[in-house]
Amino acid sequence: MVNYRHLGRSGLKISEITYGNWLTHGSQVENDAATACVRAALDSGITSFDTADVYANTVAEEVLGEALKGERRQSLEIFTKVYWPTGPKGPNDSGLSRKHIMESIDGSLQRLQTDYVDLYQAHRYDHETPLEETMQAFADVVRSGKALYIGVSEWTADQIRAGHALAQELGFQLVSNQPQYSALWRVIEGEVVPASEELGVSQIVWSPIAQGVLTGKYKPGQPLPEGSRATDSKGGATMIKRFLDQPDVLQRVQDLTPVAQELGLSLAQLAVAWVLQNQNVAAAIIGASRPEQVTENVKASGVEIPAELMTRIDEVLGDSVITDPAETAKSSPASR
Repeated sequence: MVNYRHLGRSGLKISEITYGNWLTHGSQVENDAATACVRAALDSGITSFDTADVYANTVAEEVLGEALKGERRQSLEIFTKVYWPTGPKGPNDSGLSRKHIMESIDGSLQRLQTDYVDLYQAHRYDHETPLEETMQAFADVVRSGKALYIGVSEWTADQIRAGHALAQELGFQLVSNQPQYSALWRVIEGEVVPASEELGVSQIVWSPIAQGVLTGKYKPGQPLPEGSRATDSKGGATMIKRFLDQPDVLQRVQDLTPVAQELGLSLAQLAVAWVLQNQNVAAAIIGASRPEQVTENVKASGVEIPAELMTRIDEVLGDSVITDPAETAKSSPASR
């Protein structure tokens, strides 16, 4: 079963393995299979579920809402996000303006079939909207009872500091950041994590298995597995390309097998357990196209990797690890 951690400097506890439906529900996975994955998550003790209005252009929220229908709402933590365009993509259909936030939260609640979300997240930083306007809108969302806590996603350390300060002035908590983080993608460690630790902000990390690369299923010099994310034309192939294009990364991942075996883990479980060794990480988001993937990845919860094996992982991955903090700023478009 899954362990739980506090989200930021708040009283809210979330499951350290969180189920996410980016690139799966309403897209790669049929609804029946998606529901089966959600059931597997619930059966494994996962109580936290992450989605976003932009996933499958709102369909992912609908699928998750239907899959959770009938569950005791107080026993769940439901997260969603706002920023990217949905609908006809008009001039106000994206970003973090007051208009877009207020309209988007109502749409998300309707699709998720709930009166509130536990965590409402700014999916990116909006360079075209004054931060004061964004944070005031989030404050009003909290005061209206439509969201309990506010988080961000892929914000830089400076952006998190500024947002946190405004949140305090407005009387609500900025409790989390949702960045990409894995043994291969460590760009948050230099600046974002230290700032977050100081402010009482947790990381809810996505892609802990590097879009599947850290599972070891992509073998050096061999064709891409059929049906894998690397062959998905709906977005998966684009995201994974940055790792597959590195000459020796696939071999380095295979070389991690003895470390995983020493811990009695699969490579995927090792990857999830690795991100959870960072105490600023409240949860690792896992996705799934089959229920058994959920069941297997949950086994990473509670695993402690000895320091000597953490060092060995660093040695094996070597210079294939990406650490440049500047990569975070690239995640948010200069304009919308």
